[in-house]
Amino acid sequence: MAVQLLLRNGISATVIGLCMTFACPATAEPASPDHVSLSESSIRWSTVKYATDAENGLVRGSLDDKTIVDRVFKTYVLENKYLKVTLLPEFGGRILSIIYKPTGHEELYRNEVAVPYGIGAGNFYYDWLMVYGGIFPTFPDPEHGKTWLKPWAFKVVKQGDDEVTVAMSLTDDFAYAAAPPKFRRGASGIAATYYVTLTAGRAALHARVVLKNPGHEAVPYEYWTCTTLAPGSDPNHPRATGGAEIIAPVKAYTTPAWSSNIAQGDASAGPDEHRFDKLRYFKNWPTMGIAYAAPDMQGGNFWGVINHDNDEGIIRIADNRITRGLKMWTWGFPSFTHQTDARKAPSEAQPYVELWAGVSDQFFHSAELPARGEVSIAETYGPTVGMSNVTDANESILVNLEAKGNSVTVQFVSLEPAMPLHVALKRGETVLFDADVKADPKVGNEIVAAVPAGSHGDQVQLTIRSAEGRNVIAAETRIK
Repeated sequence: MAVQLLLRNGISATVIGLCMTFACPATAEPASPDHVSLSESSIRWSTVKYATDAENGLVRGSLDDKTIVDRVFKTYVLENKYLKVTLLPEFGGRILSIIYKPTGHEELYRNEVAVPYGIGAGNFYYDWLMVYGGIFPTFPDPEHGKTWLKPWAFKVVKQGDDEVTVAMSLTDDFAYAAAPPKFRRGASGIAATYYVTLTAGRAALHARVVLKNPGHEAVPYEYWTCTTLAPGSDPNHPRATGGAEIIAPVKAYTTPAWSSNIAQGDASAGPDEHRFDKLRYFKNWPTMGIAYAAPDMQGGNFWGVINHDNDEGIIRIADNRITRGLKMWTWGFPSFTHQTDARKAPSEAQPYVELWAGVSDQFFHSAELPARGEVSIAETYGPTVGMSNVTDANESILVNLEAKGNSVTVQFVSLEPAMPLHVALKRGETVLFDADVKADPKVGNEIVAAVPAGSHGDQVQLTIRSAEGRNVIAAETRIK
């Protein structure tokens, strides 16, 4: 039996038999030991000129969109062989940047010149909003919550060559007297801690938010992790392009009436629902709008964005039975095609894909945190290279398994790239591929196996194990 093995580094080989060693490149030197570092740095951020009062409301008459000012923030940088991660505690407790070092590209969006918007429209807690970017926790209210511009306390939890864990924390013990009526009054008392961990040898970042209600009564609240994604970007000018696709195991979505124009031309999937085919692609968003996974994530454990212009992506892996909501937002594709010089003509409408993970299915649908209760939400963020889609994922590996016509294709990215793997691929009881492999973190990995004509409907099983026999992932599909 012949198996065609296609490598993303341009090498291809026909393998006779079913056992071989797969290395990219074959002459690679043994991997050098990895370690994690933590350092302090700073970043300069430009905005148009404005002023806020003591409660973070925008001071009337202070906005001057003809004048650009700079703010300098203290940052913390986590770094290993694969990732360089920048944290910004003092403006929203956020992960501001994730650079994937094998390609040198940025995974997250970051605004170059920010502009306040939605001023006085009643849509946001402080009655205005300004996007910076990155990944950050939002609570206890919807629509970016109360804490996106607040300083979070920073603490080093663990620091060693093998792992660095830090924490950013904040308690909701404050309120904005002039918040629009649709937002809750007063303070919830919820204490939030956002843990961020980088481990040696891992090409993925782990985060965990812990919410605690110290009170004697249950508290209605919303929690959402907001991610602004632009994978495969120039680190100095991150943005989403026409090749950006939302990757999520979602078949249908719903949208509020005010943004129904984003669904024009999309097939119906039921009452007030639309098939999530066309809107996966950033280029098909005609304007800004919201789309919610319908009815929710239904247990699917991953979502993210892949940039097909260079086959790079970023995927969030989590237990989405806890964060069951997926909210999707963009400013629309014209934010990319109509871009101007940010310093000459600052605009709030910028090209990024904003995906949110929520404990409820939609904004303004509250959950409840019991008295003395706690919620813990673990998330892993893994970059992808050389993948056109993701069908299966966990904290160790990302896989795209496709079977169509006369071939079966496996694309994968190991989040522990130095770990030797063994890949087995079967059609029923027939072995299609069975070999040791070594993942390539720079260009990705692809295996293509031929299947005989007439195999339509047959089941294909994929098993990937560690060298010690530990099951890394198992997946299956049927030949179309």
